[in-house]
Amino acid sequence: MAKSIKIILESAIGIFLLLGCANQLPPGGGDVDTTPPEIIESYPPDGTVSYKENFFEVKFSEYVDKRSFREAIFISPSVDGEMEIDWTGRTATVSFSNGFKPNLTYVINIGTDVVDLNNRNRMASSFTLTFSTGNEIDRRKISGKVFNKDAEGTMIFAYKIQDDTTNYLNSKPLYISQVGKDGTYKLDGLASAAYRIFAVKDHFKDYLFQVEQDMIGIPYQDVFLSSNDSLFEGLNYFLFKADTNKPRLMESLMTDERHILTKFSEEIDTSSIKADNFRIVDSSAHLVSNILYAFRSLNKKEEIVLVPEEKLNPSDQLFLVAENFSDIEGNVNKSDKVSLIVSDRADTTSIKLVKTHPQSNSKIDFLDSKILIYFDDAFEKENINNAVRLNDSLGNKIPVNISFPDDATLLIKPLLKLKPDYNFILSINLNYFEDANGNKTDSIFQLKFLTLSGLEFTGLSGKVTVQDSSLVLVLESTNNPDKKYFHKAASSSDFSFERIEAGTYRLWAFQDKNNDGKYNYGWFAPFRFSEKFYVYPEELNLRPRWTLTDLLFQIEK
Repeated sequence: MAKSIKIILESAIGIFLLLGCANQLPPGGGDVDTTPPEIIESYPPDGTVSYKENFFEVKFSEYVDKRSFREAIFISPSVDGEMEIDWTGRTATVSFSNGFKPNLTYVINIGTDVVDLNNRNRMASSFTLTFSTGNEIDRRKISGKVFNKDAEGTMIFAYKIQDDTTNYLNSKPLYISQVGKDGTYKLDGLASAAYRIFAVKDHFKDYLFQVEQDMIGIPYQDVFLSSNDSLFEGLNYFLFKADTNKPRLMESLMTDERHILTKFSEEIDTSSIKADNFRIVDSSAHLVSNILYAFRSLNKKEEIVLVPEEKLNPSDQLFLVAENFSDIEGNVNKSDKVSLIVSDRADTTSIKLVKTHPQSNSKIDFLDSKILIYFDDAFEKENINNAVRLNDSLGNKIPVNISFPDDATLLIKPLLKLKPDYNFILSINLNYFEDANGNKTDSIFQLKFLTLSGLEFTGLSGKVTVQDSSLVLVLESTNNPDKKYFHKAASSSDFSFERIEAGTYRLWAFQDKNNDGKYNYGWFAPFRFSEKFYVYPEELNLRPRWTLTDLLFQIEK
């Protein structure tokens, strides 16, 4: 009998445990869950004053991943002591060993990194709970938006301003919030004070800006909240990667007796790809050879090919020196050096034309036309003008200007306006292209292309609601951010964009305070404000042969 009772008890305990475990599992089967979790209840109620407990509670609409919840809790101001989390079903109780300090407003923010158990759906927007341990709540707010495609999860770091020389990003922020799925954020429960606020893509989630890993957004102004203020809106950001590292020359390899393949730590600015920026020295730093040609490799953007003036001795211990080279962000390296192992492999390969822009039988604009011709080796330039001929389909010769972006590239610009919707032929006599070893190809290359008719273009015109001569309007492709059109505001509030490639665009404007025509993102140290910008609320679908007119761009200062 006792044995039977024991078996029954063990079975009951097993069933109880199974049921308990089942409470931690999401339901299976059915349609794919795409619904984000949300917080449906909280304790204490939002806005509670004179709160004396050492915990708060939140209840979710569904089961969520416990670790993601822990990592998504942000408390402003910070709470001393250990944080413990106890779960009962879908309810989490978060307690603190040292409790909350008296006479302070606390803002609990549950960020969007919380995911459900069923399908790893993230919270659509952050959740905020505000309460006070004193008899009143600070209800001042700051809100805005981060206008980047990957803005979700970006942290908002708010610091009380002490002075204008402190690098606030060296410490953890006093107030924290997180950007939602739509890029918006809000900071609640702020005391009357002056604030400097940054947007940080906090990679390590350590509440510190790490320049090597994190993207950052710089404010266009500090925010001053007086005792009479309740809300500051429109503190918006563009995130960017703050590159502070100067480029490095990493290695050099001779592929044959006349070519040195150099690799840098990052892409080098075009202005640095000059033969005069490089030289070859021996172990005593004595000059062995200057560089005759320099050009960008077409294989990798961080590689440059060099051609020494003279053939080198394989038995010498040599070094390649690079001087005064910069990356595309403008960071300059005054001098760098790597060892160079000399090759005596003969260079007998003929120079080849490897790429053109436009491609064969494609179209180019008939206004401000340009043609780029890329070779796999540098060439002598003295007689290149005799090698190039541009004709229309009737055989009429078009005069051209020829320049050299680097020592292996031709830039050809017609000196006359080309006819729209017309065929052209570019002929290049490759016999004129001779490399440093005298190798060349005896053939004629022809590139056939057409000009656009003009009907392919679209346009946009309208008015802005302010007259500000510092405004620059930007029409930016949503599919290709490098495709931008600019309009500098004048005394009139009218604006117009013409000859625009059809597509979907975002319209925005910025106050060009330094009058350089470029948006200034600001800088973190030494601190420099960004330029204020405004974004039109809707994407614009601009169709060919059709100009969108009478657009009203409302700008509130």
